[in-house]
Amino acid sequence: MLVTLSIRNLAVVEEVDVVFHPGFHVLSGETGAGKSIIIDALGLIAGGRSSADLIRYGCEKAEMEALFEMEQSHPVWQTLEKLGIHCEPEEHLVIRRELNTQGKSTSRINGQLVNLTMLREVGEKLINIHGQHEHQSLLRAESHLGLLDTYGSEVIGPIKAKYQERYSKFITAEKELRALQESSQRAYQLLDMYRFQLEEIAAASLTQGEDELLGEERVKLSHSEKMMDSVAGAYDLLSGQRGLEAVSIALSRIEDISGYDSKGLQPIVEQLQSAFYQLEDATFQLRDYREKIEFNPARLEEVEQRLNLISGLRRKYGDSVELILSYYDQISHETDQLENKDERLEKLRAERDKMLNLVMESAEELSKIRKQCAEELAAQVESELKDLQMERTTLRVQITPFEDPKGIEWNGRRIRLNRHGADNAEFLISPNPGEPLRPLGKIASGGELSRMMLAMKSIFARHDRIPVLIFDEVDTGVSGRAAQSIAEKLFRLSSTCQVFSITHLPQVACMADHQYLIEKHVYDGRTMTQVESLSDEGRVKELARMLGGVEITEKTLHHAQEMLNLAEAKKG
Repeated sequence: MLVTLSIRNLAVVEEVDVVFHPGFHVLSGETGAGKSIIIDALGLIAGGRSSADLIRYGCEKAEMEALFEMEQSHPVWQTLEKLGIHCEPEEHLVIRRELNTQGKSTSRINGQLVNLTMLREVGEKLINIHGQHEHQSLLRAESHLGLLDTYGSEVIGPIKAKYQERYSKFITAEKELRALQESSQRAYQLLDMYRFQLEEIAAASLTQGEDELLGEERVKLSHSEKMMDSVAGAYDLLSGQRGLEAVSIALSRIEDISGYDSKGLQPIVEQLQSAFYQLEDATFQLRDYREKIEFNPARLEEVEQRLNLISGLRRKYGDSVELILSYYDQISHETDQLENKDERLEKLRAERDKMLNLVMESAEELSKIRKQCAEELAAQVESELKDLQMERTTLRVQITPFEDPKGIEWNGRRIRLNRHGADNAEFLISPNPGEPLRPLGKIASGGELSRMMLAMKSIFARHDRIPVLIFDEVDTGVSGRAAQSIAEKLFRLSSTCQVFSITHLPQVACMADHQYLIEKHVYDGRTMTQVESLSDEGRVKELARMLGGVEITEKTLHHAQEMLNLAEAKKG
């Protein structure tokens, strides 16, 4: 459950710290007092979109922090572990979010930085906010299939996952087949071009690294005369009287006198001996190298022609011999496919048909289980609606094939497939006996929609184990007995999770276990919103205000106290 919520500099809230408890909580106050800001803060904690406009004027940032106390078996701990967020189930779960004036936000879970996607994945396991826009989602038939799948997720989920895996493979096969079919004319043009290119590259008989070796050979052949002059001249100098012979004479003279001063002269003798042997070795190498220098204009011409050929191929097919050969392998494969296109088409068509059969098999299985869940959901919603003063209402979840003239032909129909299957789902309702079932959007009033959504939330709460449910004026459009039934439903719902409701109806407020007054005040020319946890006496006064408006009389106070007493009796 949500234990505490702290807000700093969010809209008109300068600083608020609120402690919550198990059960049913009501947030009340005048219109425009800032009740929705509390809900906005919890929405941001749950990973909702942020905006710099939410930051209090004149402040650098807004801060929100929520502390949760969760049982060790709750799914949120598995989600945190999957995301790599270290948390101990025996401890509290702390979520903190900051917004800055540049429109960026920073989020932390138990002190560890997380991105918005991670925060949202954790938040959806903790908080579910029902606002006015969700009324409208009930009117959109395209959202009904998602609601049904959410309700039956335990049995629908595995079948839907198998369908989606097969659907992805089918779509891949379908795209490949279509691409091959649409490329017929271009394929023949490509085939002619590929055959020419293959012949040209094959005729060159290229080898890996050939261009580099030829380039080195060309340099040597082009400068062979200069190399011969330099090598021969160096050899002559080293082998003549001023070369090795001079070093040998110098060494002999020093050796003759080294005995007179062995310490001083022996190191010099050793150095001269080493230098002599190295020069002698280098001289022999120069002699051998001179013998290998080749004057071969014909070979140079041959190398130049070969390099020109490779250069032409590089301009067409790649920047190196390796890339040219790689391109050769690639177009060889593509040529093989093009030459065997008809065979490939038949094979792809067979694969596509096989995948289509598997997809439709899964789609039919998915449709069957959805119809079973639709009957169960309709029965449960009708049961919940009885508690909400809609006992004569009949609800059906109609499951029909998603027909489309451009779709896939199956059993004499054109069916459109998508990632969710081949089904259309729509809630049909008959509010009064004897009236036909019609689409929800055509006959449901605002109050009926509110109660429908509350009924469905009550059912989903038993499935998704979300600990915090927030209803933003779920009682819009209702009054009298219907308002009382909503209040009782919210109270009963709070036995399985923590329920928060923003309301203007005293019938709802009196059923709460805890009530908070949201008020707006002006201090030093600045507007500030405050949150006060009401005592028993404070609740009587707030209920009296909700009943009578500005003027609070003894009668309204007495009526308010009586409502609280009756509510306690109903709850007890």
